[in-house]
Amino acid sequence: MADLDKQEGAQSETSRRSVDWSGQDAYWRDNYGARPYTQADRGYEYYQPAYKYGHESAFFYGNRAWDQEVEDDLERGWEQARGDSDCTWGEVKEAVRDAYETARTA
Repeated sequence: MADLDKQEGAQSETSRRSVDWSGQDAYWRDNYGARPYTQADRGYEYYQPAYKYGHESAFFYGNRAWDQEVEDDLERGWEQARGDSDCTWGEVKEAVRDAYETARTA
């Protein structure tokens, strides 16, 4: 019973932190260019769907580490999550992971 209460409390905490994508959007817009996986000829808009997907996914998966099948699940979901973007998973995987890990440790 105590474990269930802890899980519900963690999910509530996670939900509160996940609400403000606009703040995260501003953070990534200001910082994406310093990331080692970005390419100089690609603007923020190229990476934005990946950052948003990674950020939102962190709250769905809770405390699961990237390598606990999260990466495979997110790869399968990228086609739908990317919206109008023509980025392939291989091109944005590291951006998704970056946002996922950042959101998990916030």
